[in-house]
Order: sequence, then structure tokens, then C-alpha cells
Amino acid sequence: MCGRYATTRTNADLSSFFEAVDVAEPLRPSWNVAPTDPVPLVRISQRHEARVIDTARWGLVPPWAPDLRGGARMINARAETVATLRSFAPSFARRRCLIPADGWFEWVRTSGKQKQAYYMTSGDGAPLAFAGLWSAWGPEAVLTCSVVTTAAAGNLARVHDRMPLILPADRWPDWLAGGGDPEQLLVPLSERDLEAIEVRPVGSEVGNVRNNGPALVKPVAEVTLF
Repeated sequence: MCGRYATTRTNADLSSFFEAVDVAEPLRPSWNVAPTDPVPLVRISQRHEARVIDTARWGLVPPWAPDLRGGARMINARAETVATLRSFAPSFARRRCLIPADGWFEWVRTSGKQKQAYYMTSGDGAPLAFAGLWSAWGPEAVLTCSVVTTAAAGNLARVHDRMPLILPADRWPDWLAGGGDPEQLLVPLSERDLEAIEVRPVGSEVGNVRNNGPALVKPVAEVTLF
């Protein structure tokens, strides 16, 4: 799964990188995004007839849900079932988005109750584009979103068995367009692109949602794991 990630780019940076119109409320950079936090996303706006940078609550809430509380359990949508599950299928068909991220966190148990945190990030420092879904809930049309996850591969599988579905730029148009063949849309990242992702050991402070700041993604001494 993906339960914590970092997204620290300004609206202007995201607008330039994704070639999108900025309609989002400015967000503070976060090195420790947690479920239900507000996050930036990229989606197609019929009103603007273009890609837009928007803001959503992390944890998708279907329009038929009685309230927003269930969103905390809907932060991820599995690629294997996203096209068929009642909660996600309508958004997969018509409301797909990109979720910008600097990287994401996972934990590996080392011994007893001890865990080592790892941060997965682009080796060249460029933003990552997670495949995402969005929905609008309630009379105020609160935007909510989920990250699509897939089976981890390569070195990433040594940290966790799941990872975000990351989309390179040439796949953004088809993903955002809606419709399409699910098998082609949900193809995992290529082996070459997987090798470009850095797996970085980081400190335990990221485990507390109250901690934030660039120190959370700084490398620490490697543990004997791989």
C-alpha cells in the first residue's frame, strides 16, 4: 500500500511540470502526507477544457457514501480490482487523475517490534506522477482521491509487496482521458524506470504524523536488510 508520501512542490512548479492550469488553493509543502490530508492532483476540467492543478482530500469517498469518514480507509485502490469494485469503478471509468509526489514511505520489520522506514523517490529529483482517482462528495462537491497501487517489483519488492502505480509522461494523456482498455492503462512501470527509483533508509520520525519537514527524507545509516 501507500500510506504516507511527500509532496512539496509549489502550485507554480506543478503547473509548469504537468502543463496544467492552476485552480488549486495553495498548500503547504508536506514531507509526511497522511490519510485525509489535502493534497494536489492533476485532472481534466471540462470547464477549463484543459488539465488543472486542483486540491482534494486523500481518501476517496463515493458520492453515495453517507459521510466523509470512510475516506480514511480508501486512500488506495488496487489495480487488480479498481475497474470492477463499486467504490472505485465509476471513478476509474470517468474520473482519473495524477497525484504528484516527491516520493513515498514504507516500513520493514527488522527485529521484534523494530521497523526501518524507507523512502522511495526519483533518482533525478523529478516529481513522480501516481495514478489516481477522484470523486466529488456532497452538496459542496468535496473533492476526494485515491492512489492506485500495483504489485511491487525489483528492489522495491524487498521493501513492500505493493507500490503506487507510477505513470511516465507519455501515459498521462490516456490516463486522464477516461475510458480505454484497463489492461493497457494499468501496466506497471517498466524495469528501466523502476531501476531509476532510489530506495533510501530514513529515520523513524516519519512514523509520527505530527512530524514534518525535509529532515524526514534525509538518508540515515543503512541497516543490514538486503
